[in-house]
Amino acid sequence: MPNHLHYGRECYACRRWQEAYRALVGADETAPLDAEDLERLATCAWLVGRDLEFLRLLERLHRIHLDANDIERAARCTFWLSLGLFLRGDIGQATAWAARGQQLVEDRDCVERGYLLLSLAEQQIRDGLSDVVETKALTAIGIADCFKDADLAAVARHVHGRLLILRGDSEAGLRRLDETMLAVVAGELSPIVTGLMYCSVIEACQQVYAIGRAREWTQAFSRTCEEQPEMLAFTSTCLVHRSEILQLHGSWAEAMTEACRACERAVQAGRKPPAAARYQQAEIHRLRGEFAEAEEAYRAASELGREPQPGLALLRMAQGRTDAACASMQRLVTATATDDRLRLATLLPAHLDIMLALGRMDDARRACAELRAIAEMLDADLPRAMAAQAHGTIALAEGDAMAAAGPLRAAFDIWERLEAPYEAARVRVLIGLACRALGDEEASGLEFGAARAAFERLGAQPDLTRLATLAAPAAPEPMPEGEGQSQGHPLTVREREVLRRVALGHTNKAIAAALGLSERTIDRHVSNILGKLDVPSRTAATARAYDRKLL
Repeated sequence: MPNHLHYGRECYACRRWQEAYRALVGADETAPLDAEDLERLATCAWLVGRDLEFLRLLERLHRIHLDANDIERAARCTFWLSLGLFLRGDIGQATAWAARGQQLVEDRDCVERGYLLLSLAEQQIRDGLSDVVETKALTAIGIADCFKDADLAAVARHVHGRLLILRGDSEAGLRRLDETMLAVVAGELSPIVTGLMYCSVIEACQQVYAIGRAREWTQAFSRTCEEQPEMLAFTSTCLVHRSEILQLHGSWAEAMTEACRACERAVQAGRKPPAAARYQQAEIHRLRGEFAEAEEAYRAASELGREPQPGLALLRMAQGRTDAACASMQRLVTATATDDRLRLATLLPAHLDIMLALGRMDDARRACAELRAIAEMLDADLPRAMAAQAHGTIALAEGDAMAAAGPLRAAFDIWERLEAPYEAARVRVLIGLACRALGDEEASGLEFGAARAAFERLGAQPDLTRLATLAAPAAPEPMPEGEGQSQGHPLTVREREVLRRVALGHTNKAIAAALGLSERTIDRHVSNILGKLDVPSRTAATARAYDRKLL
């Protein structure tokens, strides 16, 4: 009969978590494990994705320590029980375990006091009581330094960093998180703390658009995942973050591969696929023009608990369902509190594009103003690029190509610096339109050509199709009434050109500037289009045009 206990310890030391788990379970069935080996088994259970078993093992370990009158180690168990339950959303039980632990150590000078302070701090951050958290975090850091406990030091600095970010001091908060991540990638922390800290730090970086930091730490932590292929608890999360970063940097095929791997790893761990991974798949499908697959993936993300916006609204726009897109984004933007600017920043670029497409300039301007305020608050490249792009897009839609040129070029420079080829190509399309409106056809052609090459490399088929329409030379003036009409519908060539630009959300002033006509002439064309298509509005004309395949 194999010596399960010896083999389990050996596998644990080599970080072969699945094998260690199976061997230690076998050993425990033969004879109950002692406290040290039971702690090893609990760690393995967490790392291979068996959350509930981890909690059951911790309760058992807690009782063993109490029976042995080892109060401090019993209190350490209450911290992990509280944290595990908190992460599962079982807040009542989490609070009760934290309270039990505090009672155990309230008169003791021990490192566990620091851990239990952080349990309370996490719950207070969740409840919006961040003003009382800093003292707890700093006290925990002091305790960690006193007892030279690397795990506590990392967790406490991470809590303090998140608190600073919530207060609006992103740079100081990120520096704190850097201290935590340095310990993570240096291998100074226990396996569970290593994974927990990585996931939370990367989430915080992405929230404040610290893209460079997120990329750097994700690449570093990926090596940890590769060295421990049997660790399933965090690898799916790591893969989702990798997918998001790869998408931004234009590696869409690799981003899709990582999102699919995240789902596979979750299934191996007996969990549902991560909702964020399914949303990632949907985004890449949408960008590539695979609309049916995108629809299915957005639906799956929603079923798993992830809000499918703004991606789904952008899909509806690409499908010509502008009213549905508008309704979704208006609902979300209205429902998001104005002080939740990090959440708003993820919604506003899509909201602005949709409002422009519908000709709702006041809504678009408000979205632009909010983006600029967020960019100023966060002081980071990515929100600055979004705000500059929004500013230029609105100026272009209003027919002021000269005012659009500067912000658009600034946005392009930032996207280039961030190595974000898709976003950079989208801005180049806008710069091309501005150059055309200013009469510089050569510069316009160069911008369109560069954008086209980027879209082709990426496989961005919807953008290629849209660019082909936008980059087409202006049509000649129509022949006398009754002539020059395309067969099968009543619109002249010029009216179709005007309708294409109406469908893109351009105002009459912007269309006039782009086509070199007077605004009164464009007013007349739009009126004729509405009459010939028998529709009451520009939105309805766009929908009718898509139905009849006029665009």
